[in-house]
Amino acid sequence: MGPFVATFVYFVVSVVIVLIGLFIFEVMTQKYKDLEAVKEGNLAVAMSISGKIIGICIILAFAIYHSNEIYETLIWGIYGVVLQMIAYLLFDLFTRKFSVEDQLSKNNMAVGVLSMGVSIGLALVIGASIT
Repeated sequence: MGPFVATFVYFVVSVVIVLIGLFIFEVMTQKYKDLEAVKEGNLAVAMSISGKIIGICIILAFAIYHSNEIYETLIWGIYGVVLQMIAYLLFDLFTRKFSVEDQLSKNNMAVGVLSMGVSIGLALVIGASIT
């Protein structure tokens, strides 16, 4: 496969994985709908979503770099989305004094920034572990 075609295929696979990840996160949130909250100007939700997108893309970048075949990138990308979901659930679990979802729905920027940091930070660890 030529480099231009391969780049396009990796691009399409990456966009699909990001969209699947965002759909799954949308289903996971019960207190608000992601894009509606962003449309209403909720910056905390926007930052949290941005962290998830960047996090998934970081994992995909490592997967593309370390994979010999596109299907390997697909598998690592899906696995990365699953690990990002687990990270979000653990983040919510370990913040026992408040609900991350409640705080994001209330546009708590501090929680939005922290959520973004968790997604990006763990994506770097997940990505670095791809070999």
